[in-house]
Amino acid sequence: MAQQDTDQQRAGVLPVDDEGYVIDTEDCEEREAAWRERGTSRPITVVGNPVLHKECKDVTDFGEEFQQLVADMFASQRTAEGVGLAANQIGVDLKVFVYDCPDDEGVRHVGVVCNPKLVELPAERRRLDDSNEGCLSVPTAYMPLARPDYAEVTGQDEKGNPIKVRGTGYFARCLQHETDHLYGYLYIDRLSKRDRKNALRQMAENEPRYPVVAND
Repeated sequence: MAQQDTDQQRAGVLPVDDEGYVIDTEDCEEREAAWRERGTSRPITVVGNPVLHKECKDVTDFGEEFQQLVADMFASQRTAEGVGLAANQIGVDLKVFVYDCPDDEGVRHVGVVCNPKLVELPAERRRLDDSNEGCLSVPTAYMPLARPDYAEVTGQDEKGNPIKVRGTGYFARCLQHETDHLYGYLYIDRLSKRDRKNALRQMAENEPRYPVVAND
């Protein structure tokens, strides 16, 4: 039985394509619902909370407690109507994010990435997209931010298997945004001082539509 478990773990949670990238576009509704229904929604930490402004710890234990965290993250993401959520956005100092995000063709992607690292793109593949970006931890604020319109992330799935994830357009932005979170960066940290101030003003002037943890 132990050998069977080992073989299953090596096989990974999601299938992969011919190039070794996870196929995260199949059974999205069922997979997201299975996670979310096991989870408990938690309030979102907002800019200024120390856990958002430092690099998180690597995930090394993929046991039952961690599986519950992932379920809680999916539940929290749905409550906040987000397309991606990093663990430190619910106050947990671990390198894991979940996503439920469409790409620019409207194809839905659902998955989990632990210990992510962005793959450095060669110059000829770096086409910048300066669309608006927002963040659950900077509620109600949106500002243009140039990011590559294609992204690749390496890491591990929720069971610890090595994975590669790639995305285009809006989904590429999501992969970059969530990976940034786990290394202590918010998208507003990449803005000019003027635009950052504008984003924080937007946040101060509006009420978030989901529960947040107030900074004392």
